[in-house]
Amino acid sequence: MGGGVADLVTSGAQPLWRGRALALIGIVLVAFSLRSAVASLSPVIDHVAEDFPVSSVVVGLIGAAPPVCFAVFGLLTPLFERRFGLERVAVVAIALIAAGLLLRSLAVDSTSLLAATAVVFAGVGSGNVLLPPLVKKYFPDRLGLMMTVYSTTMAVSTFVPPLVAVPIADTAGWRVSLGLWGVFAAIALVPWVTMLLAHRTAGPAARVPVSGSAADSTSTDASTDAETDADADSRAASLATGPIGTAPANPRVFGRLWRLPLAWSIALVFGASSTVAYVSFSWLPTIMIDVGGVSPSNAGLLLSLFGLMGLPCSLIVPILIVRFQATRPVFFFAITSGLIGLAGFLFFPTVGLPLWVVLFGLAPALFPVALVLLSIRARTPESAVALSGFVQSIGYAVAAVFPLLIGLLHDVTDSWVIPLWVLVGVLIAVIPAGWVAGRRRTIEEDWERRYGRW
Repeated sequence: MGGGVADLVTSGAQPLWRGRALALIGIVLVAFSLRSAVASLSPVIDHVAEDFPVSSVVVGLIGAAPPVCFAVFGLLTPLFERRFGLERVAVVAIALIAAGLLLRSLAVDSTSLLAATAVVFAGVGSGNVLLPPLVKKYFPDRLGLMMTVYSTTMAVSTFVPPLVAVPIADTAGWRVSLGLWGVFAAIALVPWVTMLLAHRTAGPAARVPVSGSAADSTSTDASTDAETDADADSRAASLATGPIGTAPANPRVFGRLWRLPLAWSIALVFGASSTVAYVSFSWLPTIMIDVGGVSPSNAGLLLSLFGLMGLPCSLIVPILIVRFQATRPVFFFAITSGLIGLAGFLFFPTVGLPLWVVLFGLAPALFPVALVLLSIRARTPESAVALSGFVQSIGYAVAAVFPLLIGLLHDVTDSWVIPLWVLVGVLIAVIPAGWVAGRRRTIEEDWERRYGRW
């Protein structure tokens, strides 16, 4: 991907390098906060419940908050970005995350806990949308590398909080355990505020499009049927980090997606992946304590193990799909692993529990599967943006239902058997969608086969 740093022109060489270095630090810190905000509460929910009651409904609503906020703020954030600019809106989003995490550590009842969580995920939902254009703006020549950095940081921030949350809560209290992540989020403000102040005094950086740059080559080559691996990687990098891009989807293209089985199949795959993830972040420690008979500390370790499985998946799955066209094998491997893990929870919960968690943790490999499909199942960047908005809006809407539903079923039955069977049903129900999504064609080709010219 040509172009390099020369694609960027600023008022001077020093601000250019300073801006890139700060942007790299800022992107890594924000990426860490996006997932640590999700994974840090459920391991210590039993500690919180010792101070005030936290019902299953509240835990379910907390679990539903991320996908709901992702959908809502995925639509609102581009409007604010166009009015105020990327960096300003990014600062507001990070401030919301930091403030919400700190307020969550000060909660005095379940209502204030839920309200603080809503503030957290308002910021997280916006941050998901803002990071792709920030990467494009500051690293147009290193999209593939930044995709790896981002994915790795997200994976690390998924398994680290559960790993240390309970030990910190045991020694310093759950408020310190929760508030610690707010401090990390506050630190993420430093590079972005610094860049804003630097731009105010030295003038904003301006990007000059150069023929042959990564973004230009992606836009040009993506319009052909013979898409190269580099093209797919670049567009995957631009789409995989947030609910929808900052460019609004073409209403005509978006409207056609409702009539395409391919679009719906990718949306259902994404929804199943998100369902498994957010149900696990909400309930897996409690399930491990009740079903597996482990201590809260070990339950936190098992949630960390679940999150750790996302690291190899985020690195390997895009390569397997883009370079080896292994969509269906990867999909069925993820489904099979998830079903075996659930079977272990249901029938042998006290035997080999870490193994069942590892296998269940491979089910969210559906997440990178869906994200890569957003790129390679669209012929043009415009179609990719529309497909991304459609898939992730539907997927997050589906995922928002299940954390609350799982909690209600547990309350009604006083058991985890039926909730676990519901998750089995989710993975089985998405199998036909995975088969359709594995067809090597674009949404444009799907439309043309059914309705004629795109």
